[in-house]
Amino acid sequence: MFVFCIESSHARGMGHLFRSLTLATELRSRGHLVRFLANDHPNSLRIIRERGFDVALYDLAAVTGWEDAFVDPAGPSPIWINDRLNTRRSHSETIKGLGAKLVTFDDRGDGAELADVNICALLFEKTEDLRGKDVRPGVEYMILNPEIERYRRVRQGLASILVTLGGADTYGVTVRVAKWLSSKPFPVTIVTGPSFQHMGELEEVVSTSAPDRFKLLSQVPSLAAEMYRHDLAITGGGVTPFEACAAGLPCVVIANEPFEIPVGRALEQLGAAFFAGHHSAFDLGILEKPIPIRTMSQTAMTKVDLGGVGRVADLLERLAA
Repeated sequence: MFVFCIESSHARGMGHLFRSLTLATELRSRGHLVRFLANDHPNSLRIIRERGFDVALYDLAAVTGWEDAFVDPAGPSPIWINDRLNTRRSHSETIKGLGAKLVTFDDRGDGAELADVNICALLFEKTEDLRGKDVRPGVEYMILNPEIERYRRVRQGLASILVTLGGADTYGVTVRVAKWLSSKPFPVTIVTGPSFQHMGELEEVVSTSAPDRFKLLSQVPSLAAEMYRHDLAITGGGVTPFEACAAGLPCVVIANEPFEIPVGRALEQLGAAFFAGHHSAFDLGILEKPIPIRTMSQTAMTKVDLGGVGRVADLLERLAA
């Protein structure tokens, strides 16, 4: 049994949810039992159930002492997978005390030291300081949507821009990006996620600037399919720019959180993206200069592959054996 314990909300964002769903789907396809634990966030709960997974609620405010309700002491020892960022030591001690094995993602909390596996594909600074019995840094462990394989292509030039800044876009960065793009000549498609709460402001920007050049989409059935239609994406600094790069879509990355700054810089160093800075003071001036789209597209597909979900699933199966 694999238990995914996630945190997903407007404030936290929904990247943890979608990453866990991709991995859970891979494990289920291999014949494993999977269940989810999630905080009370209606959109996230709906998405989990729509994907065919059982989900139970846990109290986000509870520090520890709640975990034993989700581990059967008479059953086989589960693999407990935390996708909530920084794990507290008291929580890790509780999980280990229940006989479960603990897996965490991008974890810099004091509880990471007790993790059997700490998968750190999104951490690019001071990787030597990462803690856990088995620490796996590196882009090769990035869990990306396998559907992207159907939509890979080399871009030839810049004809269309996609803006996609997460399932929640906590800080309303999409609105500010739309304002900047309103005076530029590019056709722009803006995709908002299920927890986006700034639609009124966004629609006002679009309607008062250049509505003929903007297309607004909400909760597209397949972001991979939508990415295929464009030549450059403006994204946050989570998993999305890596999915775009794997599809051959170069990016301009805006960091929504401080920990996303090294992500943007790392992708820029790979030659697959430009880093526009933190959302509080981003700079899209690169769009006013010639961009080597074809070269960046080819580099992106070379540097970011789609094998991460399989590699992580292999690790978890060995841990469960």
